[in-house]
Amino acid sequence: MTVAVALREATARLTETSDTARLDAELLMAHALGVSRSDMLLRHMSDDAPAGFASLVDRRVHREPIAYILGDAEFYGRRFIVTPDVLIPRGDSECVVEAALAVAPDSGRALDMGTGSGALLITLLAERPSLAGVGIDASLGAIAVAAANAGRLGLQERAHVLHANWHEPGWSDELGRFDLIIANPPYVETTAQLDPDVRDYEPASALFSGEEGLDDYRAIIPQLRQLLTEGGAAVLEIGASQAAQVTNIAEKNGFSAELRCDLAGRPRALILR
Repeated sequence: MTVAVALREATARLTETSDTARLDAELLMAHALGVSRSDMLLRHMSDDAPAGFASLVDRRVHREPIAYILGDAEFYGRRFIVTPDVLIPRGDSECVVEAALAVAPDSGRALDMGTGSGALLITLLAERPSLAGVGIDASLGAIAVAAANAGRLGLQERAHVLHANWHEPGWSDELGRFDLIIANPPYVETTAQLDPDVRDYEPASALFSGEEGLDDYRAIIPQLRQLLTEGGAAVLEIGASQAAQVTNIAEKNGFSAELRCDLAGRPRALILR
């Protein structure tokens, strides 16, 4: 079977479970061939389909996210290693980076609370070469992924990744203060109905935050004052319906909040000062 025929058959199989069936099939085939998608489309359509392609399609048919199958995902123009230990970086979160860059100093220290893959922190440091950063996460698996991404992008000297949990007393005692704090904490309601791609594969500890999806904001925001330098700012990713609730938590803790929306016009980030 040629690559072209295998792609047609895979697209037909994936149509029932994916809105991007053809693209999924092409990405999986390119991965199986060990070439770029464009190179595959230009030069390999008449080649024999590789033996491993069918098993990759089976995984996607069972709703495993493409990023976990491929082992990486694009974010802000860079590719990041991803595993089931971390959330897959999403384009919506690029709004957090844009908001952070708008308030980031030219130099200083940044903290990423719940760094996951490290995509937010590493992107920020790549865009601000004089910033240094610390990423913390409660998951040892996530710490390993973030450290690997820092090394992959040559930022291991400026991006330090530490095991810490903001729910535990004294977690930040040795960290000092930061000019900028960013966070994409868990913010999904425990009763929320999620797509199987997310619910069955992405880490629940990075998704769910109580019945209202607000438990981690209630834990994080009161701690920001002791972590920020004078004049520092924090940028928090929020769910599309949470702007008023998280703003209320921030104001009760003495912060002003400025809302930023993502490219689809949905509330996505709050800048706290």
